[in-house]
Order: sequence, then C-alpha cells, then structure tokens
Amino acid sequence: MTSTLQRQPSTLALPRPDHWHRPLVVLAVAMAALTLVTAALAVIDPHQILGQNAWFKPMKFAISIGIYAITLAWLIGQLRRFRRLGNIAGTVTVIGLVIEIVVIVGAAAAHTTSHFNVATPLNTTLWSFMAISIVVVWLMTVLVGIAVLFNPGADAARAVAIRAGVLLGLVGMALAFLMTGPRPEQLQDFQGIAGAHAVGIPDGGPGLPFLGWSTDAGDLRVPHFVGMHALQAIPLALLLLEILSRRIAVLRNPRVRLQLMVVGSLAFAAMIGILTWQALISQSIVAPAGGVLFAGIGTAVGFAGAVVGVLMIGRRRQPVA
Repeated sequence: MTSTLQRQPSTLALPRPDHWHRPLVVLAVAMAALTLVTAALAVIDPHQILGQNAWFKPMKFAISIGIYAITLAWLIGQLRRFRRLGNIAGTVTVIGLVIEIVVIVGAAAAHTTSHFNVATPLNTTLWSFMAISIVVVWLMTVLVGIAVLFNPGADAARAVAIRAGVLLGLVGMALAFLMTGPRPEQLQDFQGIAGAHAVGIPDGGPGLPFLGWSTDAGDLRVPHFVGMHALQAIPLALLLLEILSRRIAVLRNPRVRLQLMVVGSLAFAAMIGILTWQALISQSIVAPAGGVLFAGIGTAVGFAGAVVGVLMIGRRRQPVA
C-alpha cells in the first residue's frame, strides 16, 4: 500500500478570480501602469533629489505597493471566516496606499522630498497625511493577519507559510517607524527635515544603484524592505517546495514541508533582526563586520544545517510503497 505521505501534493491553490479583493487588484494594475510611467519620466526628467533621479522613488513605491496589493488581495481571497472584515480592511488599505503614492508622486513632480519633510506648512500637512495613511495600512494588515489566524488551512505547512509571512511582514512594516524620529543633528541644525533613512549620516550620500540604500552607513530601509516582503517570500518558498516535490520524493511528506517552513521562517526572522541591528549601529549593508557578520554567518550555517537535518531524517522515515 502507498502511504498518504507519498501522495503528490497539488501546487499552492489560488482562489478563483471572483474571490480576489477587486479594489486591491485594481490598485495593483494601476501601480503596474505607474511603474511604466515613472520609468519613462526617469529618462525624460534627469532632475535629482538627494543624489537620485527624482522619479526613482515613486517607481520603487509603485512596484512595492503593486506587489503588496496583489498579495493582500490573494490573502483576503483565502478567507472563509471574517471575509467581510477582510474586505473592509482591504478597501481601507487601498485608500491609504493611494494617499501615500499621490504624495510621493506629487513631491517628485515638485522636485522635493516627500518623507520627513516639514519645511513648510504644506509639506508638514502632506507628510502628516502620508504618515497617518501608513499607520492605517499597517493596522488594516493586522486585521487581515488576525483573520488569517482564524482560517486554518488543510495543509499545516501552508498555514505556517501564510501566517509567518503576515507576521514578519507586519514587523517589517513597523520598522519604518524607526525612521520617523528626528535625529539629534537635525534638531541642532534644523533644516525642515525630521527623520531619515540612514543612520549616522544625512540621507543623500552614496548608495546602491536604484535602491539608494546607503553604502557609507546603516540604512533602515534594508530591514524594512526585507521584512515587509516576507509577505511574499515565505509563501513563495513553500510554492517552490511543492513544485520541487514533483521530483524530490522526500518533499512529498507534509511533515517535512512543515518543518522546512518553520526553519525557514525562523531564519527569515533572524535575518530581519540582524539587518535591523546592522542599520542601528550605522553599519552599511555592503560592509558587514564584527558581531553582525558573525551572527549572519551563524544564521546561514544554522539554517543550512537544519535543512539538511530535516531532509535526512525525513528520508529515513520515508515509507516504502
């Protein structure tokens, strides 16, 4: 007899199109179009803000918002309980994200900064609206996350992947609040900016191409970005495992997939913590050293060892047809 553990799993099932949260899908499509528009504007208008093309920032946010919107639309579509709550949270999220991107695009068109800008009453008002919208989006994601917790799936690995993705995504989004406080040097010589992405130096110095992350000091955008996109990365990792299970027998064991997702989620959480630590001590992402380097290597080795251990134990326990 063939054990049920040997049955070939289906790939990660997406909800039918009529179950997607439509306003979020529309927003994702709009962000795809905005990405193309800002890419063209980046070529047409070479004006720079803080050392980068003025249109790179709205382009990056359009991409990020589009990915986030389609992911949240999919998550809401998975809900069987609290669907109404999820739909309301999704719609409010659309409003918050639209406010944010409108302010960012408007600032780029005016050749000025959007984030942390309190130089004039208008700038202060726009930054306040954007800050409030970010908080609202975070709270709505919390509500969707709670709803997901009360909607367990048939497959434990899938449940872990979705829940860990939502939880770590919320942590990554919350890290943005570390950027909003005014730095001591800004208070000593106030120039209309209260808050910064970089730690230890002013924003606008040398950075990675397009991303702009500082190569001279710590940058809180790094853990914010990595953590926020756990929402996509962890479920996609499970999808990859399920695809690989078509050829790798040990991955057909749901217990093995569950254990791998737990290990992967813990490693991802450790990575967010290490990147946050690195940013806060003003160490550049391109120059890890000292305790940060040691912790990063330790996490990578521990993750690899745990994965090998799970696969070896799973292979030994694999039943024979």
